[in-house]
Amino acid sequence: MLENCILLSLFAKENLAQMSKEQLNRYDRLINEPSNDWDIYYWATEAKPTPAEFDNDVMAMLREFAKNRNREQRLRQPDLEYLFEAPR
Repeated sequence: MLENCILLSLFAKENLAQMSKEQLNRYDRLINEPSNDWDIYYWATEAKPTPAEFDNDVMAMLREFAKNRNREQRLRQPDLEYLFEAPR
């Protein structure tokens, strides 16, 4: 679903390089295990409570990112070049 593609890809671009191996594993589990993409969206936007099995530091980061406190314009997924840049 487009909303998740934008939210998760922008979140990934901003956060993956700084995440620990454990956080990366939790993020991978979050984006791959739930069978309904809407669930992830509802949890991230706090429209529905996050189940205990996914309520962790990575979900807290995603919830904070979804709040978009800086009012960034988030209309499309980022280009994938960031995946090939050297870590900062």
